[in-house]
Amino acid sequence: MANDNITELIGRRLHELRAAAGLSLDALANKSGVSRSNISLIERGQSSPTAVVLDKLSSALGVSVASMFEAGPAPAAPSPLARVADQPVWDDPASGYRRRNVSPPGVSPLQLVDVIFPAGQRVAFETSERDADIHQLVWMIDGVMEIAHGKDVWQLSPGDCLAMRLDAPIRFHNPGAKPARYLVALTGAASWR
Repeated sequence: MANDNITELIGRRLHELRAAAGLSLDALANKSGVSRSNISLIERGQSSPTAVVLDKLSSALGVSVASMFEAGPAPAAPSPLARVADQPVWDDPASGYRRRNVSPPGVSPLQLVDVIFPAGQRVAFETSERDADIHQLVWMIDGVMEIAHGKDVWQLSPGDCLAMRLDAPIRFHNPGAKPARYLVALTGAASWR
């Protein structure tokens, strides 16, 4: 999927998820801590949200951040193949980290996300409670990452794999001199209700 269209995709997806949850703009703003005007701009494709804003919105909607990049309801017979050209790619405007949703939508309860995280950058997801019980694995492919889950902090090197629930604040930091690459696998992440 062309990176040019990702802002519109996120906006449509946010609107669909908000409507499916029966939430007004004001209700989602109150539940997420993101301003009504910011949500409106995102839904209209006029603003590219940061990773932190996406985390707040997805948490309030009871879905994973990866669900925010799905193109819509899966067809009756979804394809088990997701070609790389069709996989949504998004760059966080605040940190520059890049994520690619790898999984074919609507085929499996498992979601895979390929992440490239720039050297020296940090992202902190302060949301701790979600309506859904979401578990994730982070498998390091290249570089190093420091990941904090609540009060626990781990240093990950290539080949290391960390399992955690999305039930506490999570901080990602690349303390290395080169970009880090890792795979995130999520399960229990509700997408379409």
